[in-house]
Amino acid sequence: MVKKAQHLILMSALQRCLRPPATRCHPRTTASAAVYLRFYSVARALAKEEAHANNKTSNTNASLQSRKEALLRSGQELYPRFPKDKSVKTMSIPNFMGRFEILSKDETFGDFEVSLNGRVKSIRISGSGLAFLDLTQDRHIVQGVCVQGRIGHSGIRGKPYRNARGQLSLLVTELPHLQSPCLHEFPTALEDQETRVRNRHLDLQVNPRAVQTLVLRSKIIGQIRNFLSLRGYLEVQTPILANLAGGAIARAFETNAVEFPNRHIELRTAPELWLKRLVLGGLERIFEIGPCFRNEGLDKTHNPEFTTCEFYAAYIGLETLIETSERLFSELIEQNERRIEEDLRSLPPCKIDPSTPFRRLDFVSEIESAMELKLPDLQSSNAEAEVARMFHTRNIPLPSSLRLPRLLDRLAAQYLEPQCQSPTWITHHPECLSPLSKSFVSPTTNQRVAARAELFIAGKEVVNTYEEENSPFEQRRKFKEQIKYRDDGNKMDIDESYLEALEWGLPPTGGWGCGIDRLVMLLSGTDRINDVLPFGNLRNVVSLGKGGRDPANIVPKAR
Repeated sequence: MVKKAQHLILMSALQRCLRPPATRCHPRTTASAAVYLRFYSVARALAKEEAHANNKTSNTNASLQSRKEALLRSGQELYPRFPKDKSVKTMSIPNFMGRFEILSKDETFGDFEVSLNGRVKSIRISGSGLAFLDLTQDRHIVQGVCVQGRIGHSGIRGKPYRNARGQLSLLVTELPHLQSPCLHEFPTALEDQETRVRNRHLDLQVNPRAVQTLVLRSKIIGQIRNFLSLRGYLEVQTPILANLAGGAIARAFETNAVEFPNRHIELRTAPELWLKRLVLGGLERIFEIGPCFRNEGLDKTHNPEFTTCEFYAAYIGLETLIETSERLFSELIEQNERRIEEDLRSLPPCKIDPSTPFRRLDFVSEIESAMELKLPDLQSSNAEAEVARMFHTRNIPLPSSLRLPRLLDRLAAQYLEPQCQSPTWITHHPECLSPLSKSFVSPTTNQRVAARAELFIAGKEVVNTYEEENSPFEQRRKFKEQIKYRDDGNKMDIDESYLEALEWGLPPTGGWGCGIDRLVMLLSGTDRINDVLPFGNLRNVVSLGKGGRDPANIVPKAR
């Protein structure tokens, strides 16, 4: 048996092992349909022997060249075109396992033969006449059983078969053709974080959790899309490039276009203003899932490029938005538990309680209760100074910007967010924190607050939803207020084009936004945004341009 399961002996070596004695003649197996088993194989062992025999150095280029020469001497075409034979019955491994689940122990499915595609992860040689192949595709593995005397030499054929131990296998009747060799030593695990992110293609091969996290991401996006589509929402795409980003209090990426060399262009920070224009145009239930960009810092939960889902619907209010969110998240959490239990077993179990209704915290009331201090009139001219004084009274470090929205954000992070481990709504934020939402005077606190709610789980925001401001006069006033709060992280300006659109009559509208990356982190039990992005965060992506780590430094982990 081969010691390192990941290092597959070249097909010519396997042929030599299983070839019958010259004095015996074994006719080709006949079948109703000729099929070929194609796979990607790791042709490492034979090249390693060749390098050792010739006392090769560990230099990567020389090693690759020696492997190439060894493969060429095998007489096989290394990278052939994929053969297309309409007489061949081809199945995916998942479909194969599902279809032939009915087989009993030691049962073969008649003379029916199939073709399976995938990567050979290991070969195990047992004696002089028996070998086993492990073929993997789409996270499923099937065993190929090669028996001397049943194998020809022009291809590979197999019959569905369940062995005596109950393992569904393919009883091989012809040897494989090499289709795409791996020229490097294949590790069984990658532990160094830098190596993982700079060789993501390899990390996905050896780290089941990395693959399953991306699978879960796709399932979550698909479930959200299906949830909204079933409720009559139309999926749309809106511009990423515009003269003014708009839609969020954030610093935008700036660029230019060859067609407009003297014109300032920004990447969108949110699709909100575009989507509300479509509602105004008569598309009264719409959503978009796509990328946004904010020229801000990197940390474990933030990346300048991220994915959001936003939906907008005419004639719904905050309570309906909250109820819809709770229904969606209950379904997501329950379905996520089933996926992890049944299929994505490398991921930790989800421990979020999906019971509704979720808990609610009133922004102003809860902060005042926690601080045992009353907030000043937040509309007054000295509100910033008064709130800053409260920081000194309670010995709370001040944020870098002393603008009112930043001060209130810091208080929420200090007193409210830590309370939100189970699904919890923070509602009715001060108006200055929500310039695009409708606002009203709270009868409880007498503060001017937004008709807004944020859903937090495990102390992290996952949903932001509110009733949209549809008065062009109020929206202009709020834009002007935001200009007073401008700082390095707030470049919001007056969007005259959007205000002009509002003059045509935006119906009462509810808007909803969810950060997909953070949601996947939550449901996959991951605490770093790198792990839910196919190629990591911006720092990782930029580093890829410098080339991955030398493959010679990727040492296979001892078994």
